[in-house]
Amino acid sequence: MLTLKERAHDSAIVSQLAPEPGEFVVRKNVPSAFFGTSLAAWLAMRGVKTLVVAGAVTSGCVRASVVDAMRYGLRPVVLSDCVGDRALGPHDASLFDMAQKYAAVMSSDELLSRARRSPAGN
Repeated sequence: MLTLKERAHDSAIVSQLAPEPGEFVVRKNVPSAFFGTSLAAWLAMRGVKTLVVAGAVTSGCVRASVVDAMRYGLRPVVLSDCVGDRALGPHDASLFDMAQKYAAVMSSDELLSRARRSPAGN
């Protein structure tokens, strides 16, 4: 039986990550943030080409969303210090696999450093 329900305490968004008014929120019932949602269309309408991914669980929802992002022609970037799993083994294996096939994997500090060095729009 599925125990994570939208209104359940264990499913709540932590206050530090609460959406700002008007921010797009994806409600999903399966691991991928793309399957059965309007996320791909929303990103395409805005010309998004690179998708930065953070969240849990690395071997489940993160990986499924990254694979689907790649299928939609996006360049996924997984922030290795902003994802987590129930155990270190699946977490590390999933990061390795995504880095080999589907996404750039880097720390948030590395992404910020690259963004500072890159001209706007690249």
